[in-house]
Amino acid sequence: MTAARINPSILAADFANFERELDRIKTADAAHVDIMDNHFVPNLTFGQPMVERLQEVSPIPLDLHLMIQDPDRWAPEFAELGVFSVTFHLEAATAPATLARSIRARGARAGVALRPGTPFNQIEELLEHFDQLLIMTVEPGFGGQKFMPETMPKLRQAREWARKHDSEIWLQVDGGVSEDTIGMALEAGADTFVAGSAVFKGEPAEEIAKLRAIAAQHAH
Repeated sequence: MTAARINPSILAADFANFERELDRIKTADAAHVDIMDNHFVPNLTFGQPMVERLQEVSPIPLDLHLMIQDPDRWAPEFAELGVFSVTFHLEAATAPATLARSIRARGARAGVALRPGTPFNQIEELLEHFDQLLIMTVEPGFGGQKFMPETMPKLRQAREWARKHDSEIWLQVDGGVSEDTIGMALEAGADTFVAGSAVFKGEPAEEIAKLRAIAAQHAH
C-alpha cells in the first residue's frame, strides 16, 4: 500500500502570512486549498487571483477543493493556473465526466467530492473518469468540525470499487482528520488526508510527522 499522503488545509493557516505558512508545511505532500463561494456553502474564501499567487510561492503542489456553484464554468479556469489537482462537488456539477476531461486537458488531476449525505452509488458509474474521490467527513463550509464516523461505510464502498476495477484512484478524506481519527479513515480505505486544525494547532512539521507515523503503524 502507498504511504499515506498528508495535505494540510490552509483554511486553518494565518491568512495574513500565507507564504510563511506554506513554508511551515513544506514537508507535506500538498497544500489543500478550500475555494468557497458563499452559495454552495455558507462561507467565502479565495478566488483565482489568490490561488495564482499561492501557486507562485508554494513549495509544495496545490490541491484545490472547489465548494462552489457552477464548477463546470470555473473548474477549468482554476486548472489553468498550473495547480496539481482540482476537485469539484458532484452535487454542483451538471456534466461531471466532461468536466473531469476538461480539467485533465489543462494538466491537473481531476477530483470529485461527495458531501456526507451523498451516497456512493451516485458517483460509481462515473468514477473511472477521475484521479481522486474526496469523501467529506464533515459538512463542507467551515474548518474545525468534528469527524463523522458514519461516512466510513461510503469510504469502504469506494475502496472496494477501486479493488474490483484495479483502479489507482486516490481516496481522500477531509474534515475532522486528526491523530484520533486518521486510523479509522485508513482502515476504511483512505490514502490521502486533509488536516487543517490538527496540523496548524502546533508546529506543523511535527504534526505532519505524527500523522504519518500513525498512518505507517496502521499500514502494517
